[in-house]
Amino acid sequence: MSSRRVRLLLLAACVLIAGCPRPTRAPATRPEEALLEPSRPLELHDDGEPAALRVAIAESLVWLKTRPAEERFVFGPRAVTAAELRAALERLHSRITDGMSREQLTTRVLEEFEPLESAGGEDGRVLFTGYYEPIIEASLTRTEEYATPIYGAPRDLIEVPLEQFAERFKAERVFGRLEGRKVLPYWTRSEIRGGKLAQQGLELAWAKDPVALFFVEVQGSGSLRLPDGSERRIGYASSNGRPYRSIGSLLIQEGAIPREAMSMQALRAWLAANPPQCNRVLDFNESYVFFRFLETAAVGSLGRPVTPGRSIATDARLFPRGALAFISTERPEPLPDGTVGWKPLSRFVLNQDTGGAIKGAGRVDVFWGRGPDAELAAGMMKQKGQLLFFAPRRAVGSVAGAAQ
Repeated sequence: MSSRRVRLLLLAACVLIAGCPRPTRAPATRPEEALLEPSRPLELHDDGEPAALRVAIAESLVWLKTRPAEERFVFGPRAVTAAELRAALERLHSRITDGMSREQLTTRVLEEFEPLESAGGEDGRVLFTGYYEPIIEASLTRTEEYATPIYGAPRDLIEVPLEQFAERFKAERVFGRLEGRKVLPYWTRSEIRGGKLAQQGLELAWAKDPVALFFVEVQGSGSLRLPDGSERRIGYASSNGRPYRSIGSLLIQEGAIPREAMSMQALRAWLAANPPQCNRVLDFNESYVFFRFLETAAVGSLGRPVTPGRSIATDARLFPRGALAFISTERPEPLPDGTVGWKPLSRFVLNQDTGGAIKGAGRVDVFWGRGPDAELAAGMMKQKGQLLFFAPRRAVGSVAGAAQ
């Protein structure tokens, strides 16, 4: 490919309105409103390993093969079929090689896809947080030390996808239970903790620390380290459908932790220092997650493994699932003196998960895997940045199509 053609592709991806702040806007409520033509220069410099990107694309492709070929995926003003999205991702997957430069990767992406930018929150920007796969101590049998149940999905839990009633309810679900002929909201966290599910044989295992289990719920998956040193992975099976309420926001409102100091690490420290308050604070979040054992790594909402540093969670009502995206923000890094610094984070990712707290066009959660660095990123990330999605080009190789 000529250098002139490369320049044209890059220019077509950049709408040069640099330095123009976006006005305050109403939040996007429909997928048609969630993605817009880019209003800032795009610097698509991928800082990750190409091999990990190939893995993430492959997982999206496995999922896309299960979708009807004519299923519509909405990219803001455009709609593409599952067949079109799959074909474009297959071509890109075949052209990513180990050791390729950032410029080569960007060029290959832009040959197959055209960028659209998230409408973001009211300020036009996106808030990035992180999640990871925690490891907690647990036992497959109950003992005095391991006494907090880890529940599988209850048999009386009803899950109703609302999309079949009206397209405007796409990706929305209602969870409940039957009482006579009425569907009622399912039990709250407090009610479940109080024994509403006891004696039903739903216990997968027993956790040593209820606070540690709570944070596995927040992350959506984790590993159980058993007394013999072996591990069993667990992942999301269902939920009680109650709204997610942030215990961090509660403690900020109560003045227990300053807003600027809030992080997962700060939450853990406060809960450890205030045991009598734990149940009250945890019960503030009525949402409760049920688990299942996993035979693979952590699984996202597509039912496929998520890739550390290459998978993101967004609002499934607004953004196309399984699609290619790009994030530009910051991530924390430990410094030699024990403090935490921040470094740029910019890379292509796949939209492969969702979450109860990830609502609106201005929220993204980045999956970091497991280990201390992953925990640090998951606990401290709350940085603003930019989110792009990539729709397959209308005509492969068409430069003009990138700016349409």
